[in-house]
Parts: sequence; structure tokens; C-alpha cells
Amino acid sequence: MELGISQAAVSRTLLSLERTLGVRLLHRTSRNVSPTTAGVQVLPRARHLLAEADNLVHEATTGHTRLRIGHAWSAMGAHTREFQRRWQERHPDVTLHLIRHKSPTGGLAEGLCDLAVVRTAIDAHRYIHAVVGHERRYVAMASDDPWARRRSIPLDEIRRRILVVDRRTGTTTARLWPDAERPTLEHTHDIDDWLAAIATGRCVGVTPHATATRYRRDGITYRPVRDAAPVPVHLIWRRHDPHPATHAAAALLTDLYTENL
Repeated sequence: MELGISQAAVSRTLLSLERTLGVRLLHRTSRNVSPTTAGVQVLPRARHLLAEADNLVHEATTGHTRLRIGHAWSAMGAHTREFQRRWQERHPDVTLHLIRHKSPTGGLAEGLCDLAVVRTAIDAHRYIHAVVGHERRYVAMASDDPWARRRSIPLDEIRRRILVVDRRTGTTTARLWPDAERPTLEHTHDIDDWLAAIATGRCVGVTPHATATRYRRDGITYRPVRDAAPVPVHLIWRRHDPHPATHAAAALLTDLYTENL
């Protein structure tokens, strides 16, 4: 048989499945076998489950031949393309996959990646991390904003505007300003919503340089923040069973940030 097992074994397996489900899956006669209505409904789901089982086996047996790096919104910023190019040249046997996931750990906590690039606070008890670089802060504004004609904007002026922030994965909080001089905040939960709010001209945003390089949009202009501390960029990974290519990735990304100081 094509399945590599006997007809009797197939029949026993099907009978066991029917008992478990409590429905008949096949009409059996002396001449032919055809699916019941329940059988027709079960078949697509069964195929999906079998495919997922195959994927699970593939994940377990080939996990070290690929490296999945997660991020919440901007990967490695201006270094993303060069990181991909150099990784392919230096590690052709380990396929690189960049995965965007809207969580504070860029999908690491959800098991979607092996490493993650993050620019927010790190849970040092749960993850190991390396600071691979720093990025200057920029203010994002509507392109017809009067600030767009200036070279840079000081923090003291930004506090007088409505500031839109992403509390979950964003890097900007009211703590950038003294307690008595903090701006009015509005919140979004997605980079596209953040950009859409800024494009109206009603509010502005403060963000690392990575956003300015990865999210260029019509109607949005970025200008450096003159006097704000830079944003540290971390590479994080799980404490137990790290990917063998972890330190190679950290070293390469550190080199790219260092080259562009």
C-alpha cells in the first residue's frame, strides 16, 4: 500500500478514530468506501494537523540551520540590509529570518524567534542581553509642521506639544522630562496608527533613528532631538538553550553600530 502499512492496520486506526470522535467517517460496502458527511468535514482539519506535525518534526531537526531574529517594529534600523547581506556571506549554512511581532520582546516570549532586537526595558532575570549599539532620538512630525524647516528640536519645546506614544513597545515615556514639565500624552498600539496620528499635524512623536530609516512615509518628517539621551539597542535571548549562532549575531550587529558612530 502507498502508506507503507497493511490494510488491516489502516482499518483498525480508522475504527479507533471513529470511536474517539463518536461518528462514522466512512461508508463501507463490499465494493467501495466513501466518506460520510462527517468524514468530509474532518478531512481538511486532519490534513492541517498532519502538516503541523510535519512542521514540528522539521523545527526540531533543523532548528540550528536557521536563525530567527524578532523585532517589534524596526529590526536593526539603518543596519538591517547590511546585517542581512553580511550574515549571508559569513554564515551561508544558517538561514536568517526577520520576524516582526508586536510584543515587548519582539516575539521571543511567544517562542516565535531565537533572538530579538529590543529598545525597551529588559527583564534581566528572564533573558540574557547584550547592548549592541545606541540610536539618536528623533521627533516625527507632519511634513507641513513649522518644525520641519528646522535642523533639530530641543526637548523643552517638544513637551509643549501633544505627544503620541506606544506604551507597549515604544521607547518614549514622560520620564524624558522633569515631573513638572511633562507633555500631554496620547497612546497608540501600532506603528502605523502612530504614524497616522502624527500625519494629522495634531501631535508629534519621539522615536529612535531606526524608525526614521525604516518608516519613511509621505506626510511625515523626522528631525533630531537636540538634547535627549540616545536609546540603547539590545539583543536578547533566552537563558536556557541559546541558539549556537547567538554570539555571532551579537558580534556582527555590534560591529555595524560601531562602524557608523
